[in-house]
Amino acid sequence: MDLAKEWEAEILVVGLPRSLDGDLGPAAKNIIQEVELLQRNIGLPVETFDERFTTVTARQVLRDQGIPEKEQKDLIDQVAASIILQTWLDYKKGSSLSPSEMNNEL
Repeated sequence: MDLAKEWEAEILVVGLPRSLDGDLGPAAKNIIQEVELLQRNIGLPVETFDERFTTVTARQVLRDQGIPEKEQKDLIDQVAASIILQTWLDYKKGSSLSPSEMNNEL
């Protein structure tokens, strides 16, 4: 919560690892339970957002930037998180694309 206050966060966006067909598998169900705990404990709204293909997209972004594969391991989650956030922002702004289509556009 201290970090949220420091950055004046108004909402927390959490990637939801849906299966390829969009269903909620075991990992997604675990995230939903974590989100429920977060909402009770941090005092901020928490939204989940489809994170399918973000790791693949992040790897491609890093590859395109010429980052060696060894160094990608330390960056992949950060890049994927930024993709989730940017896609969520675009979705909230009113893009006509669905969340999974936006991930494919990146």
